[in-house]
Amino acid sequence: MKGFKKASIVAAIGVSAALILTACGTTGGDGGGGDGGKSGETFKIAYQGPLSGDNAAYGTYATAGIEVALADYKKAYPDGPNVEVVYGDSQGDPAQAPAIATDFINDEALLGVTGPAFSGETNATGPAYAEAGLVTVSMSATNPTLSENGWATFHRVVAPDSAQGPAAAALMTNTLGYTKVYLVDDSSDYGVGLGDQIKATLGDVLIGSDKVQVGDTDFSATVTKVKDSGAEAIYYAGYAPEAALFLKQLRDGGYEGVFLSGDGTVDAAFLTAGDFTEGSILTFPGILDAGDEFTAKWEALSGDKGEIGAYTLEAYDAAWVLLSGIGEGNTTRADLLKWVNAYDADGLTKHIKFTSTGEIDGASGVYYYTVEGGKTVLGGPAE
Repeated sequence: MKGFKKASIVAAIGVSAALILTACGTTGGDGGGGDGGKSGETFKIAYQGPLSGDNAAYGTYATAGIEVALADYKKAYPDGPNVEVVYGDSQGDPAQAPAIATDFINDEALLGVTGPAFSGETNATGPAYAEAGLVTVSMSATNPTLSENGWATFHRVVAPDSAQGPAAAALMTNTLGYTKVYLVDDSSDYGVGLGDQIKATLGDVLIGSDKVQVGDTDFSATVTKVKDSGAEAIYYAGYAPEAALFLKQLRDGGYEGVFLSGDGTVDAAFLTAGDFTEGSILTFPGILDAGDEFTAKWEALSGDKGEIGAYTLEAYDAAWVLLSGIGEGNTTRADLLKWVNAYDADGLTKHIKFTSTGEIDGASGVYYYTVEGGKTVLGGPAE
């Protein structure tokens, strides 16, 4: 698994790929949507998120999960409806996402969306999907406020930053014992959401904070503020490309404290950027190890099968919720939405059941990982 070190911990959370297949036909709505069998008609699910640009890796990671889910669908429902996956490259950009959403909405054969991947693009397209009745299941959009907008079609299989933020704060104060922490966010919907949750929990341990912008390349002013603060550690709430540049400039500027960041930095753009990332600590609301069974399925795929990485398993879970619904005969948008709302089964990453606002019902684990040799190594629960 390129960029990640296997820690064999999927079994520790008590789920496996086998549970997905045994759950087929036992969850969700009443299965009364379409004819449920091969009719020659092809239905679609979609992926919305980055496939090019600075954050393209997240798209390759999602592709791996979605394509394995599609292969499993074909095996689990050999007589089920024909389904194909279409991919929409938003680059994770809120400005580009609405055009992709419009294309998806106008495709009458398209029944559901795996994604959107990023919080900003989710905000930009959520109202349109809700108006069209097109169900979405995000694998990685974590801004806490997304579920507060009243979008009946919004769902996510990942814990929001209202879970990751406090867990990151607890990690820094309890497990790691820091007494002086500096916080920087990248002003994105994701970065602000995560940063605000950490701020609200750190209390007096937070001795300073600053903001940068996505796309920044000169962090000298913030580097000076961090150094002058005397912080033992800095937490960066933002994405991998800027995190790598920022950390490089921190080290070049003489800052020797610990660098921490969140799930937005679990990306090759950060992990393999250079020796300066060694020893960084990253929090992540899930498990990064895909396990041998999933990896074998992925390796058996042909064509564009993506790459295993951050949120691959969550992408599988999100896609499987949609695919299994179609397999059970829910072949209209309205019926598939009902299926998703009623879904109640084990996934690869957790038990999946949604609240009325589209959140996962129940606790979702947050873990921390240390960067070693360009790979992530599990440290343990973030607490």
